[in-house]
Order: sequence, then structure tokens, then C-alpha cells
Amino acid sequence: MHSLIIHMSASTARRPNAERLLRDLPEAELVEAVNGRDSAQIADVVTAPGDLWRPRYPFALRPAEIGVFLSHRKCWRRIVDAGWDYALIVEDDLAVDPGGLARALDLIEAQATPEMYIRLPVKQRETPAAVLAQDGDMRFILPKVIGLQCICQVVGRGAAERLLRATETIDRPVDTFLQMHWVTHQPIHAILPNGNREIAQQIGGSTIQQKTRASGKLAREFNRAVYRAQVALRPQRG
Repeated sequence: MHSLIIHMSASTARRPNAERLLRDLPEAELVEAVNGRDSAQIADVVTAPGDLWRPRYPFALRPAEIGVFLSHRKCWRRIVDAGWDYALIVEDDLAVDPGGLARALDLIEAQATPEMYIRLPVKQRETPAAVLAQDGDMRFILPKVIGLQCICQVVGRGAAERLLRATETIDRPVDTFLQMHWVTHQPIHAILPNGNREIAQQIGGSTIQQKTRASGKLAREFNRAVYRAQVALRPQRG
């Protein structure tokens, strides 16, 4: 198993955790994150205003979200170009439990194929449409509704190729896009629980979230709830 750690070298606050992940993860290497605020780095990206697919995404893409999306595409391309069957892709605000990670990777080694995309999320919110395998309380599942965040996942070469083809133009954040299995034709699996934690607040805060004025917060929350309800109407089926 190879590991790719998305990290922006200018982010000195996150560097110690990126170096810790280099030690904690198998065959790990750093992948320079794309800075969505640098026009030169995103000059070739084609974006759309949330209307490429249904349901329509109700928010404009933020520069940081573009950077995160392109950083994941960079990792997908690395998997394809290297010819790996699959690789672990993580963001640099991840903290792993070594025992939990070892168990999860054992389940993955027994079940994974190059066609799979397997999330190891930090939030344990997904309910299964099917259970593929189990180790004690840890379950390898096909979730009904795919969760958000891309902090840790194993991506197969076939899945990476499929996702690269589907994202030559982007109109929403990468985790939101990945929920749309009816567009990508890419099933998304998950392993829960896994011991992973997000430590963004301990190492400088989120690189994506930004403050919203009180006057616009209610409307944003309403639009988000409506969008998520539309996504939930299209569950994965076991």
C-alpha cells in the first residue's frame, strides 16, 4: 500500500503533522497541495456555476475548494501514472490510530479491487446499504448516503481513472461531487469505525471554511439542507 499526503509546503503550522503522517502511513510521500488562491496554479481548471448535474449545487465554489479538488485530482493522476492497484490518500489534518488503521488496511487488502473507492471517515454517520466484511465492531460497508469530507480514503486505479474523466470540469467541492454516484458511476464504500480523527483546529484551523455574515447564514443553512435532502433521495443500493 502506498500513501499520498496532501500538504502545502507553505503551511508551516501543518508541517509537523504531515511529517508524523509520513512516519505513520505505509510507503508514504507528500503531494504538494494546489493553492486555489494562486491564479497561476488553477489557470487550466474549468469551472461551472453548480449546474453541471442535478441536483444543482447552490453555492459558488471558493478558491480553497478548487484547490482541494485539484489536489485530489493530482493524487488520482499519481495513482494512474504509477500503475498502483490502489493507494491511501489523506489530507494533512488527519491523525490516525495505528491499531485501527492496521485493522482497516487488513480489511481493505482482503476486499479491495482497483475499481473501488473506500472512505475511512472521521465522522461515524453513515448507515449501511450492505456490509461486505467485519472485524469485531469495524465494518466494511456500502453506505446508503455517502458522507462528506475527503480526509482519508483508499482509491483504486480504475476508480481514479473514472473520476479523472468525470471531473475535467468541476462545479462543486470534491466531497460533494463524490456523493453523486449516479453521475460518477463510482460506488463509494466506507470502513467504520476506524479510529481516525481530524485535528485541523489544533494545527491552524480549516483551510476551507470561512465566516459567513449572520444575515446570510440562515439562507445558506436552508439551501444546504434542501441540497442534502435531494442527495438523500438517491441512495446507494446493496
